[in-house]
Amino acid sequence: MSINLITDKEFSQFQRFIYDAAGISLSSAKKAMVGGRLAKRLKQYQLDTYGEYFHLLTSGQAPAELQVAVDLLTTNETYFFRESKHFDLLLNLATAARDNPGQLRSPFRVWSAASSTGEEAYSIAMVLADRLGPDRWEIIGSDISSRVLQQAKLGHYAAERTKHIPPAYLKKFCLKGMDQQAGTLLVDRSLRSRVQFMQINLNETLPKIGTFDVIFLRNVMIYFDGDTKRQVVARILSLLKPGGYFFIGHSETLNDISDAVQSVAPSIYRKK
Repeated sequence: MSINLITDKEFSQFQRFIYDAAGISLSSAKKAMVGGRLAKRLKQYQLDTYGEYFHLLTSGQAPAELQVAVDLLTTNETYFFRESKHFDLLLNLATAARDNPGQLRSPFRVWSAASSTGEEAYSIAMVLADRLGPDRWEIIGSDISSRVLQQAKLGHYAAERTKHIPPAYLKKFCLKGMDQQAGTLLVDRSLRSRVQFMQINLNETLPKIGTFDVIFLRNVMIYFDGDTKRQVVARILSLLKPGGYFFIGHSETLNDISDAVQSVAPSIYRKK
């Protein structure tokens, strides 16, 4: 069986589908990516066209397939300690909290709001565990994709994704794979057990997860249009404590998006 190439009409259907599901705007440059990622699902159901697969998604015949399609169309590549200036500032904030016990009447809380396969959340955990010890901090990692969250909970990664982890953290918080697991790394159980991963769609009403000292929302807004950016950022900032820090990707900006925060450095904001 050969699968037809995705047509412009079919691609526009999936553009609308993922916008409605996750607020993500796919440019026309993503047409080949969408076709490639969904091709395996057409084979799975022995379908010839993407239009038939779209009908399957929207007909209610295979409700579980909706999450599979969302997973495939929202997954982003990431790695440990991406954008090091954010982690330098996080280290300083955690150190200041440690040295001022009055600040730690409640745990230091960080939200990795688009945590993908978990590298960002575990990078945060390494910094906080190093500075604050084993139990004076909390981290929530969230994503819309249930598939990447399952990977995140495992904490098991190919070695090339870990090359930016500082050597001291590698030694303290990671286990190097041996024999059949050679070329991989496992985040130590003591750290894995301290990160809570949960499925959250940032395009919907947020669950009651408390407030945070620092929130990471990096390399996600590039997929949102202006209105969606404003709505998502307003929702997220409602959970950031006054004076708390908000990190976004270096290619992103909050210009005309929110006046609830002020810029302190490129891609780093502080809540007023």
